Amino acid sequence: MVLKGILPDVFTHNHIVNGLCKIGLTDKADWLIREMLEFGPHPSCATFNNLIKAYCVVNTVDNALNLFSTMANTGIQPNRITCNILVHALCKKGFLKEAKKMLEDILHDDDDKDVPDLVTSTIFMDNYFKNGETIEALSLWNEMLQKCTKVDVVAYNVLINGFCKSQQTNIAYGIACEMLKKGLLPDAFTYNSLIGALCKEGNTNEACYIFQVMSKMGIMPDQISYKIMIQGLCFKGDIARAKELLRRMLDNLMVPKPLIWNLIIGFYGRCRDASNAFFTRDQMLAFGVRPNVYTYNALVHALLQSGDIYDACSLKEEMPFKGLFPDVVTYNLLIGAACNLGRVGFALQLHGEMLQRGYKPDLITYTELLKGFCIRGKMKEAEELYAKILKSGLLTDHVPVQILFNMYCKRKNPVVAFNFYQDWLASKGRSYPY
Repeated sequence: MVLKGILPDVFTHNHIVNGLCKIGLTDKADWLIREMLEFGPHPSCATFNNLIKAYCVVNTVDNALNLFSTMANTGIQPNRITCNILVHALCKKGFLKEAKKMLEDILHDDDDKDVPDLVTSTIFMDNYFKNGETIEALSLWNEMLQKCTKVDVVAYNVLINGFCKSQQTNIAYGIACEMLKKGLLPDAFTYNSLIGALCKEGNTNEACYIFQVMSKMGIMPDQISYKIMIQGLCFKGDIARAKELLRRMLDNLMVPKPLIWNLIIGFYGRCRDASNAFFTRDQMLAFGVRPNVYTYNALVHALLQSGDIYDACSLKEEMPFKGLFPDVVTYNLLIGAACNLGRVGFALQLHGEMLQRGYKPDLITYTELLKGFCIRGKMKEAEELYAKILKSGLLTDHVPVQILFNMYCKRKNPVVAFNFYQDWLASKGRSYPY
């Protein structure tokens, strides 16, 4: 265009800025906007909104706010879209007061500032629910009903999800019915909120009914719907229905993501059914889904639950050949199993390998090793490890001290046990209560 003497206008530049933002090239988009400011054409509000949104998507809100300042300094008035983008980003980071202040600043010259914008109000209502401020959320909802011309499905979904999260499923049901009476059809998010709440309550029968209603209403369950249902059924121990849902996904040519396969593999692991766990893994591979670290950890757990530490260690060694690497959870599982078998030397070897690979042991790692020392009667090593845990600041629960307390009580040495209990109280910043 330039070579032919055609000067690209602001709309052309906006398309390019938007395209760069969509593929993550925010630096180039920023350069283009600054070139526009220097050489023209002068950017519009939409130009800045594209890049501000891109910064917020990648969680670089500081860059977004700096760009917002540049926008104001160049005399471009932000609009409600600018406001909604920044308000959402600030609320997501927990800066609710700052978001409200920004809303007031951006819209201070707006003649309709007393009329709440539906999108902005919905964002604030969602964050009130997330912060547990139900009264404020309902107050805003009532204001929206009074002043907004029309409340949409998204706003209803936020309200329904808020009550589902606060375990008030009956109220959420009532709002869903009200939504239907107003001619607004629930979408996948609406049903997923209700199904998720019912599964958390352990009411999987009702959740399955809603899942069926969803399909009959012409709303196809998505990956999230299936994930919620399969997770709820696995937690409830209903593996038959969970596998039936997995089969239905495959029949509908909806290949499950690794998380869904991992839920079923994890269930078999907890049930000490390594055979079905590996069968599910093989089925997963047959459908072209690549296992991840969580898959291997679930398989390691299944083998260890079956008492097969040798094959579990072999599975750990296999991971690098598949482009994966054991994580802290993998090592904690193996260290715990080795300690339970009294093989403290092997557990320490795994601990050393863990450190060599750059992993930082957590409280579970040290608790398992502490338990292993106690099982073998190596109390000196156990006490030294406990002192190390105290110094590290990792001691957040009572389990390590309980292990030592119980062991010294069994050894008929209650004074030492009591001393460990006092040390633990002191580390928690509390004085002895008597």
